[in-house]
Amino acid sequence: MASRADVRGEAAPAREDRPFGRSRAYVPGLDGLRAIAVGAVLLYHAGLAWMPGGFLGVDVFFVISGYLITSLLTAEHARSGTIAVRGFWRRRARRLLPALYVMIAVVTVGIALFYRSSLAELRAQLLPAFTYWTNWYLIFSHHSYFALVGRPPVLQHLWSLAVE
Repeated sequence: MASRADVRGEAAPAREDRPFGRSRAYVPGLDGLRAIAVGAVLLYHAGLAWMPGGFLGVDVFFVISGYLITSLLTAEHARSGTIAVRGFWRRRARRLLPALYVMIAVVTVGIALFYRSSLAELRAQLLPAFTYWTNWYLIFSHHSYFALVGRPPVLQHLWSLAVE
C-alpha cells in the first residue's frame, strides 16, 4: 500500500506498517490530556481542596475516549463499509479485561485482609464488575456517587467502564 500524507503533511506509513494496525495518526497530546484528567480525578478524591476539578476530569476523559472510540469505528467503516461490533468488543476486552481481573483480585485480597466486614458488600459488586454493569448495579441498589456519608462501594469506580 502506498504512503499517504498525515496531518503535518509528512508521509505516513502504509496501514500495514503502523503499530497495532492503527488507521489514524497517534496524537501524544491526547494521552497527556487523559493523564491530566485522571490526575484531576485522583486529586479530587484525595480531598485536596486547592485542586478542585475531579468532575471536569471525568468529563474530559469521557470526551477524549469517545473521540478515540468514534474515530476507530468511523475509520473501520470508511475502510470496509461496515463496523464489526464483535471485533471491537473483542479488542477492547483483550486490552482491558486482564487489568480489570488483576485489580479485582488485588481489591478482593485487600478487603479480605483488612476490611473483612465489607466482604458481603464486595461479593454483591463482583458480578456487576466482571460484566461491566457496575453503573446499573449502583443505580438499582440506590448507591449515590455523591453521598458524603460512609464509605462508597469498593468497586464504585468501575461505573465509568460500564458507561463507555
